[in-house]
Amino acid sequence: MHNAAPAEALVYDPSDPAVMADPFPVYARLREEDPLHWSPSLKSWIVTRYTDVRDLLLSDHLSVNRLTAFYESLPPQDAELLRDVVHYLNLWLAFRDPPDHTRLRRILRHAFTPAAIDAMRPRIESIADLLLDRMQARGENRIDLIRDYALQLPAFVIMDLLDVPRDMLDDFKQWSDDMAVFIGGARNSGDKYERAARGCRLMADYFRKLILERSADPRPGFLMDLIDARDEGDALSTDELVATCILVLFAGHETTTNLIGNATLLLLRHPEQLAMLRADPALIEPAIEEVLRFDGPTNALVRVVARDHRLHGKTLRAGERVFVMVNSANRDPRIFDAPDTFDITRRTNRHLTFGQGIHLCLGARLARVEGHIAVQKLFARFPALALDPQEAPEWLDAMVPRGTRRLPVRLNG
Repeated sequence: MHNAAPAEALVYDPSDPAVMADPFPVYARLREEDPLHWSPSLKSWIVTRYTDVRDLLLSDHLSVNRLTAFYESLPPQDAELLRDVVHYLNLWLAFRDPPDHTRLRRILRHAFTPAAIDAMRPRIESIADLLLDRMQARGENRIDLIRDYALQLPAFVIMDLLDVPRDMLDDFKQWSDDMAVFIGGARNSGDKYERAARGCRLMADYFRKLILERSADPRPGFLMDLIDARDEGDALSTDELVATCILVLFAGHETTTNLIGNATLLLLRHPEQLAMLRADPALIEPAIEEVLRFDGPTNALVRVVARDHRLHGKTLRAGERVFVMVNSANRDPRIFDAPDTFDITRRTNRHLTFGQGIHLCLGARLARVEGHIAVQKLFARFPALALDPQEAPEWLDAMVPRGTRRLPVRLNG
């Protein structure tokens, strides 16, 4: 029995289109009225205050290993369908607690060095130029910025990293979308288990073959760095390598797509901020940090209660699911001055968008570099870029990622 809020209290409904487009008024009420909110529809706790979100991400009261109990509770038919998906996802860094997490992260950090990420800058710039050239050459004024730019740029970066030919973009997008309906908490997909199983199987088969080929015929690059990564002689198993490639492809493009889309939308909606950025290109770094804080690409992180504990006078019981609402924490007035003001000159910006503690996102540096390059080049190439007045942005229907599915713009005003 949950010591839940009374029936007449505030209800958080993430599937409400108004909440999808702008969840922040609801988050503000939750922070004040019910900072540890039990959602009957999600069967989960919703945590909205900055210090609670930060402390829970740092504590061992919560676990990221949320798939095992879920999998064990499935009917046999569903369990069989999802067997491979859960096998690979349970090998993801994002779903492992110490000591497995500690071992895996120590090995992986050898491939994710700052020097390796910085060396990719020219490649990212050339991909941005290629996509902008294509958009210009088509001669169309009205486009969907997500489809034509924000999605392709990070996907090509990751595909180049993993030695995947760029002409496989449509295949990988389909496989990734199929897995996203299961992982990202899509609310309205009846066949999500079948789709996730298919996407995972196709991706795993592809990467297993590629890893075997690359091991037999080594050539320098990120994939080789992953294969060769050692920590005190310890290497990734083949299944761990396959799982890590799936994670890098999946997490590495989705978050950055949302970052680029959200940044473009915010700057177009705040022309005075865009004018400041144009006048001083050095503001791109704080501008991207402010996008990450103000309406970041990760709405929530999901955890499961590892052991009973109390918070705000309520008991969180082992096995219960918790959504730590990062985007709400990043607007908490207890931490941020004028939190609902989008200000690209903000000095202190301790947002929680890339997580906190041992699960701090390994790809955060890469996402930032891609965001800086993508946004600056886009506005330099199309100085009259404007939102399409006839079509509103379409937001993703999901709990975890935060971004637009479609972002209609006019390239030349």
